[in-house]
Amino acid sequence: MRHLKDFHFIEAVMRAGSIRKASEDLNITASALNRRIQRFEEDFGAQIFERLPRGMRLNPAGELVLQHFRAQQSDLRRVQGLVADLSGERRGHVSIACSQALAPYFLPEHIAAYRAKHPGVSFSVQIRDRDAAEQDLRSFESDLALVLEPVHLVDFTVLSAVSQPIHAIMRADNPLAKRAELRLRDCLDHPHVLPARAYAVRHMLETALAGTSHGLTAAVESDSFDFMRHYVEFEDAIAFQIPIGLRLPDTLTSRPLSLRDVAPGALLLGQLKGRSLPVAPARFAQSLIRALQNIA
Repeated sequence: MRHLKDFHFIEAVMRAGSIRKASEDLNITASALNRRIQRFEEDFGAQIFERLPRGMRLNPAGELVLQHFRAQQSDLRRVQGLVADLSGERRGHVSIACSQALAPYFLPEHIAAYRAKHPGVSFSVQIRDRDAAEQDLRSFESDLALVLEPVHLVDFTVLSAVSQPIHAIMRADNPLAKRAELRLRDCLDHPHVLPARAYAVRHMLETALAGTSHGLTAAVESDSFDFMRHYVEFEDAIAFQIPIGLRLPDTLTSRPLSLRDVAPGALLLGQLKGRSLPVAPARFAQSLIRALQNIA
């Protein structure tokens, strides 16, 4: 357990980038923190930090140590959850990295429903693009990821998958709203509001247009899907989003893009490959699997 405290100090220095800043965050003296780090390195038998003119950063050995500590912390949480279940009292913490589309409605609904049954379980939700979500799993920052079209999938164990077509969002009085589905080229004749390139929706649109004479020329670009959806209320433009995150006012509507133009994306629920999840994240994952099956 002593080394878990060392991990707390090591991670603080890694995040702050210096002993001085980390000591302020931890509310201890810089000299005491420095001695603690040096003592750990002596016990470990190798330096884990590079000492730079303007701070400190983990070296490759330090990265391995940090990964080991995070795995230990995860295993401890798993055992604590098992012990809590022995007494019939469900406790624990669930951390989730998710695409923006899941944040307004889907996850709040299902987290609240889970906590109604298990109020001892707490949650943290991090909004991440598809690349950052996978990194969160690898660094043990998140137990679960629920993201559209992850980038790598090397360390990603898929627990559930659901298909999500892209919808075009527009004013209810837009002429395109009279159609059941839309061709992408017709949408691009209107001013369009696009997500940044880090997001899967943008990648899917660019992939669909590769090799054609059409291209994306954003009137407005943003990393916020909330902003893009609201922007359409003020300009007769078109934004794009997956339907799981859509609940629109009467002034707006959405139509799916034709699958002839844009293939649907895969919304994936996953965890770090090879990791045994603590009890609370594992049970909540099962709850999400059932919920995703209902919308498939």
